[in-house]
Amino acid sequence: MRSDHAHGMKLVILGRDGTINQYRDDHVKSVDELQPLPGALEAVARLNHAGWHTVLATNQAGIGRGLLDMASLNAIHMRLNQLLAEKGGRLDASFFCPHTPEEGCDCRKPLPGLLTQIGERFNVDLATVHMVGASLRDLQTAQAAGCTPHLVRSDRLGKLSEVQLAELLAQVPGSRMHANLSAFAESLIQQERRSKADARGETLKPDTSAGELD
Repeated sequence: MRSDHAHGMKLVILGRDGTINQYRDDHVKSVDELQPLPGALEAVARLNHAGWHTVLATNQAGIGRGLLDMASLNAIHMRLNQLLAEKGGRLDASFFCPHTPEEGCDCRKPLPGLLTQIGERFNVDLATVHMVGASLRDLQTAQAAGCTPHLVRSDRLGKLSEVQLAELLAQVPGSRMHANLSAFAESLIQQERRSKADARGETLKPDTSAGELD
């Protein structure tokens, strides 16, 4: 039954804080505190133009802690979609866990509940889905849900050494690391081009600039 895969929806699940916008220790509590990372909105638009649907999966324990309410979160995500629209991109949906760790829900990352909900909503096999995040927790979430895990190091992990990053990646086998969301988008689009060319029996000319995509 897995042969109908090729016709399934192409889906990328994105973490929010540290992946699309700057991470804040004290939570993004208002529209003013939403600061997109350089190139991240354009990266989402590039994925969309290449046929990938993008969905947000984010822990928002600030709601459970009373630091922001649902109206504020909705306003932040509306603003994010406005900013994306200006670049020609869009999120199909925003899934979030509003609970504190103490509440013991099954939707708080690294548990796979949010991703399971996304798979059900969009009727997509999570084994075909790429999940991009900015923390070990995001990699563990992808692993738990059966998605391909990707890590962007631009924001939250920028202070880690190469050795520390390698140790972090090693905790979730099969994880791939990218400088930022733009580098992830580029690598996914190139990978798809290559696999299509392979399927046609062609070989793509090597992209000589690939080594400089840091």
